[in-house]
Amino acid sequence: MPLPETGAPWPPPQWAEVYREIALDDAWYSGDRRRLARIYEPHPRPAERRRLWGRKSLDHHPRRDNRLHVPLPGDIASTSADLLFADMPAITVTDTNTQARLDVLLDEGRVQQTLISGAEQAAALSSVYLRATWDRELVDRPILDVVQPDAALPEFRYGMLRAVTFWRELTTDDAHTVLRHFERHEPGRITHALYEGTADTVGRPVPLTEHPDTAELVDSLDTDGDGQSISTGIRNLTAAYVPNMLPNRRHRGAPLGRSDYAAPIYDQFASLDETWSSWMRDIRLARARLIVPDGYLRDNGPGEGASFDEDREVWTSLRMPPTEGNGITLAQFEIRVEEHQRTAEALMRQAAQSAGYSAQSFGLDGGGQPITATESDSRDARSMVTRKKKAGYVRHPLADMLHVMLQLDAVQFGQRITPERPNVEFGDGVAESEQQTATTLDLLNRAGAVSTKTKVKVLHPEWDDSDVQAEVDAILAETGAGAPDPVGNFPMAA
Repeated sequence: MPLPETGAPWPPPQWAEVYREIALDDAWYSGDRRRLARIYEPHPRPAERRRLWGRKSLDHHPRRDNRLHVPLPGDIASTSADLLFADMPAITVTDTNTQARLDVLLDEGRVQQTLISGAEQAAALSSVYLRATWDRELVDRPILDVVQPDAALPEFRYGMLRAVTFWRELTTDDAHTVLRHFERHEPGRITHALYEGTADTVGRPVPLTEHPDTAELVDSLDTDGDGQSISTGIRNLTAAYVPNMLPNRRHRGAPLGRSDYAAPIYDQFASLDETWSSWMRDIRLARARLIVPDGYLRDNGPGEGASFDEDREVWTSLRMPPTEGNGITLAQFEIRVEEHQRTAEALMRQAAQSAGYSAQSFGLDGGGQPITATESDSRDARSMVTRKKKAGYVRHPLADMLHVMLQLDAVQFGQRITPERPNVEFGDGVAESEQQTATTLDLLNRAGAVSTKTKVKVLHPEWDDSDVQAEVDAILAETGAGAPDPVGNFPMAA
């Protein structure tokens, strides 16, 4: 959508439901019990209000909230990001100078950290946007950052992003006034606007100088037209949409990503929290308590009540009937450890499977013992399939934004490079142990199916061709395999 019209409702009606769904995912992802309560307590459906996080205390005097949350949603999102970007994908271009500059942009821009953060947020919130921008006062190079989906209003055509408007709320002294900064990205141009409104309406446009966070943009904007836009100097869009997974089951036909939680697995999350809270309740109730007669209590004086000293060894002159039971009674209830543990593990397994991951990825199998790459492949098969699918969704948007960064680097910062679209290749995601690699190479060598050069490349994939050849020459010299055959040129005897 273009910049909002004056007085338009907020959020835009066509995006209100999507924003509500993201708010629910965000509450589970945050692990904040107060956010979960704010989502479920006013829920319009009574069944949701009767769940763990929708219940309100009916007492006149609020009790201590003993509900506990298991941060499985956050673990799922973190695991997704680790599978994708714990090892940086190989990003290459054909031009040597451009590759050198690209390596600098990736390193100085901490792109791997940006991608890990974005992948985790995408897993929880359904998607993210990659944005290429620049700030000459900050650094002399383009910047790649991540924008969350509930801070964007995208425009798609044939499933492809053609423009997007990012927005953010700015702080004000008036509690009833909301200032929103809109940043619209379209091919070749970025437009900025500031609106003064309320929580429910966009309000009216005001000059960018009305707030210090946007006033600093004025000097860098074009002076023609409305005076609130800047030319990027390139034809490409300076933003890209990265869906977590497609299709979106709630909005069929829309090119919107879906969250890992949208299986949906909110019921498993709530049941896991209820199981954990019940388990801890058993522990609280099972604390040993002593029931004693009044005569066992020591008077602490007027207004101070009475107390029982459980460490006292000798009791004398107790005023109690001689037929009074055993005197001191121990009350201690059973803790249902096994039942709770098995229920919690079953819920975690089901939630992980519904989200597209193997139980092994969350430490539910294997006992934490080291395993080989082959065993890891077998146990983590479902996680590896999900990783490959997500890598396919992120590979093209990432290549597009790195191409944009190279173009901005040439146009805005005068770098003498030949911008080209990089090739992004993800690895297999499984790191073999040295023992497994050695075993594989030994079997291939016995079969006569591998050369010395290939063995060195497999053992040292980070080496370039010159390093590999030097190592091959050293190995052949030490083993004598490179020496000429002294009888190889003699003619065979008749």
